[in-house]
Amino acid sequence: MARIAAWIEAFALTIGGFGIFVIAFLDSSFLSFPEVNDFLIVLMVVRHPGRMVFYASMATLGSITGCLALYFVARKGGEALVRKRFHARSIDWAMGMMQKHGYLALLVPALLPPPAPFIIFVLMAGVAAVPLRTFALAIGVGRGVRYFGEGILALIWGEAALNYIHENGQVVALILAVTVVAGAAAYFWWKRRRTVSA
Repeated sequence: MARIAAWIEAFALTIGGFGIFVIAFLDSSFLSFPEVNDFLIVLMVVRHPGRMVFYASMATLGSITGCLALYFVARKGGEALVRKRFHARSIDWAMGMMQKHGYLALLVPALLPPPAPFIIFVLMAGVAAVPLRTFALAIGVGRGVRYFGEGILALIWGEAALNYIHENGQVVALILAVTVVAGAAAYFWWKRRRTVSA
């Protein structure tokens, strides 16, 4: 597996941004390459700082496309697939989150780095028939914040950003996720209050 991952990294580095797109697509759909995208973005931005927006965009678009592939598989009767792959308790929990929170239940896992669960939420979104627009927007915002954030860190710290992300990535992502949830809660509270007042 390590040899395959090394070959994939070399492939992506050779063809640049489109390589990142391919890796992000595969990682978000049928294969898993934990942290490879994060590594590639930092490395490529260090080599070509002027292309940061392009690289982060390719990673985000690749991830959205890969997630959409899984979403449509799950929508076409993927519940049996989900039940084979995941524990019943995990499925019930993810389904409850999806039905109750929808957008946020996708956005928060999309922000978090491995080993945080993500694919199960993508599959459950398809099974729960979350609206396509809501699904794509949540994945796009979550992955966009993550990949553009890494690109900015690479511009500021260079290759040292790799160590920082590796050592503190989960903490930073968790802070971002808590901020997003708190912001969403404040928004819903304000909206409800405004409705009551009206």
